[in-house]
Amino acid sequence: MGVTDCHVHVNPLWQMRPDAVRLLEGIDGETARIVREPKQLLARMDAAGIERAVLINYVAPEVIGYTEETNDFVGQYVRADPARLLAAGGIRPDHPDGAREVERLARELGIRAIKLHPPHQGFRPNAYVDGERPALREIYGACERLRLPVIFHTGTSVFPRARNRYGDPMLVEDVAIDFPDLPIVLAHGGRPLWTETAMFLARRFPNVWLEVSGIPPASLLDYFPQLPKVADKLLYGSDWPGPGVKELGANVRAIRALPLPADLVRKMLEENAERLYPRRTPT
Repeated sequence: MGVTDCHVHVNPLWQMRPDAVRLLEGIDGETARIVREPKQLLARMDAAGIERAVLINYVAPEVIGYTEETNDFVGQYVRADPARLLAAGGIRPDHPDGAREVERLARELGIRAIKLHPPHQGFRPNAYVDGERPALREIYGACERLRLPVIFHTGTSVFPRARNRYGDPMLVEDVAIDFPDLPIVLAHGGRPLWTETAMFLARRFPNVWLEVSGIPPASLLDYFPQLPKVADKLLYGSDWPGPGVKELGANVRAIRALPLPADLVRKMLEENAERLYPRRTPT
């Protein structure tokens, strides 16, 4: 058992809008090569002491530039080593045939999770309740049947055109209630405005996981002083190469240096991800 980084951005950079690219400080020549050469990423993971990485991709053409083609990109990319590279793909919240698309992503492309980004996609996660986004019900239902985790971006975004009111984790509460067997990941833990809400949801619902990517390790206990209470629901993620995250292994080392119980650190870095993303026998 080794470290799983549950939030790594290996995305088709050539699709990104210019104003979005400018915000990514970590995009250098080496990072650009990694996006095209999986062996480069695997080598960097080895150097950082990371065994597995969940590669976060999603669909947000208006804000970031990513289209549905990002799913084909990440599905092809992880074929280099599907035991270590796990693909998270995306879907539009108004997809006309959401259930069939989710099944296609899982069965044909090997997608292991669905990433939804409400601030970048401009929707409320619970918009199926009042009929505004009825397709969401089909998407969540298909993911629940397939035991496919849904990763919600929670918290704010600094990218141009992002609508941050949709980042409130409380909007996910209806989803947790209506789809109790759906694994739900609260990416970024609602930081910086809604960390207490994210903690509440993770404590209340058995199917809700708290993922702490994008939070500097030195601030982790400031944001989540009750972190030990969700030890079994806690996931590590670096958010590399996002703003301020320039090296894959630095956050891991910083977390190991925190005054946290050894068993909590082990669960966050290793054990919990093994339950959410179990290893598969290669076919």
